[in-house]
Amino acid sequence: MNSDDDAGPDRSGVSRRNFLGGSLVAAAVTPLLTGQAEAEAASATTADGVSQVTVRAAVNGSPVTVRVDPRATLLDTLRERLDLKGTKKGCDRGQCGACTVHIDGRRVLSCLTLAATATGREVTTIEGLADGERLHPMQQAFVEHDGLQCGFCTPGQIMSAVAMIDDEGGADSDDEIRERMSGNICRCSAYPRIVDAIRDAQQVMR
Repeated sequence: MNSDDDAGPDRSGVSRRNFLGGSLVAAAVTPLLTGQAEAEAASATTADGVSQVTVRAAVNGSPVTVRVDPRATLLDTLRERLDLKGTKKGCDRGQCGACTVHIDGRRVLSCLTLAATATGREVTTIEGLADGERLHPMQQAFVEHDGLQCGFCTPGQIMSAVAMIDDEGGADSDDEIRERMSGNICRCSAYPRIVDAIRDAQQVMR
């Protein structure tokens, strides 16, 4: 007969020594797993302790999942987290239009839009307009009419013009183009050529 200290197997086939050994291993591993979970939880908060949020969206046709500060703007997320630098940061106050992108086909100012609000939606930036090497008609028109000088405002101008035509029905005159594009500022004053480009692209897009 085995004594209480015997390491032999009991009727279940598990020895006291194996059982105690497994318990010690579990006791040693549990703090490690707990520490790992705490570390993962810590990484899900910002430097000032604000819990991050998960944003799942389609960006230029590709699914994207990213954890961000709930206060992060769509502009900063696109540029700094997704490396889509075509969208420009101009005034960062919603006054210049350089940061214009599309959400579900509608133009928005990404500097005033929280990234978290893009969850479950389609986001399109200037990088998503071309079809491979083939430029979007609006991009092509800007090239043909030289509708830019420094080019900093150009991505926002193009994105705004595309949405103005595709989503809002376009414009019936040059004056209406100017009015409906008034939220996009060109400091180089290339406005006449921008209007020409939009007018010609509209004919192709319609």
